[in-house]
Amino acid sequence: MNRLSTSWGAFTLTRFPEDPRDQLRAWDAADEYLLGHLAETGTDLSGTVAVVGDRWGALVTALQAAGAGELVQISDSYLGSRATRANLARAGAAPDAVRLLTTQDPPPARVDVLLVHVPKSLGLLEDQLHRLAPAVHDGTVIVGTGMVKDIHTSTLKLFERILGPTRTSLAVKKARLIHTTPDPALTPGRNPWPYQYDLPADTPAPGLPGLTVTNHAGVFCADRLDIGTRFFLANLPGDLGRAKVADLGCGNGVVGLAIALHEPEAQLVFADESYPAVASAEENFRAHLGEARAAEFLVGDGLSDLPAGSVDLVLNNPPFHSHQATTDRTSRRMFTDARRALRPGGELWVIGNRHLGYHVTLRRIFGNSELVASDKKFVVLRAVRQA
Repeated sequence: MNRLSTSWGAFTLTRFPEDPRDQLRAWDAADEYLLGHLAETGTDLSGTVAVVGDRWGALVTALQAAGAGELVQISDSYLGSRATRANLARAGAAPDAVRLLTTQDPPPARVDVLLVHVPKSLGLLEDQLHRLAPAVHDGTVIVGTGMVKDIHTSTLKLFERILGPTRTSLAVKKARLIHTTPDPALTPGRNPWPYQYDLPADTPAPGLPGLTVTNHAGVFCADRLDIGTRFFLANLPGDLGRAKVADLGCGNGVVGLAIALHEPEAQLVFADESYPAVASAEENFRAHLGEARAAEFLVGDGLSDLPAGSVDLVLNNPPFHSHQATTDRTSRRMFTDARRALRPGGELWVIGNRHLGYHVTLRRIFGNSELVASDKKFVVLRAVRQA
């Protein structure tokens, strides 16, 4: 836990899932800077306040204490939404103090104050600004925030092209504010998201070459097939029969799609904590396998919605970042979650960069780890759930 001090009180905040050993804060200097600016300038918060990119709910937790009118958080993350609910409850907020929307939901029809914590994904920022632009009017207060390293010329150009004239503040604690004056006369053009591309002809999995895949904004490597996934596709297990297969951390679902196309009887589960990822995976599955082929699409905390011992095979390409921080915490949780979901004898197949040492972590969790394939950059590992 950590404590954020603001003009409206101090708040104990956590990420989700809560872990007393986790030293990563649930807020940063950019959140502090934005909240301080709103208090110092006496910004009118009585109307509809939309907050984008508030990863763990620090902004809305403070703003509900400030007496904001209709407070709306728009998030791409299930885990972030869970953290927001927990932080609001800890602060004593009423259950309906904040309306929680996902990036896939229709935004509010009118926004009087738009606050944007610049996300890591420029595509996600572009998509959200396009979606919110019709709700902005001449009196809308628009303020962005972010760490200096995350605010680039391309970031400012998006605000300016989609919403109106934009300037930045001086840096404070390596954070900066973005001030935009809405220009209702702007015509920002068509929202390019979701983005589509055709899988290359040399994609190493039967049925995939040439297929068009859809990627909603915020999905990892949304404009191309990344090299890690390519290597994984070349080394997937086969002869699965009626196995229940989970694509854990599915992204746009191309790995699970490869299994489904090659294994007509396999039962697929696509799981990710990212709302746009699961939306992409479902669109791609339906586009190429139709409505008749059964599959599950889970936005949640890993495979926690599945019964223990219910899965035969888990395929996983775990991230080694948690928002902006490099950490193995996410991969460890995914491996532990996979072990719980697997039946005895079931297998977890993992791809990762060689230097991450996943074989050590797998041996600790499963008691075994086998190298399936490797090249100069990646390894594919296999671990078996013992009885």
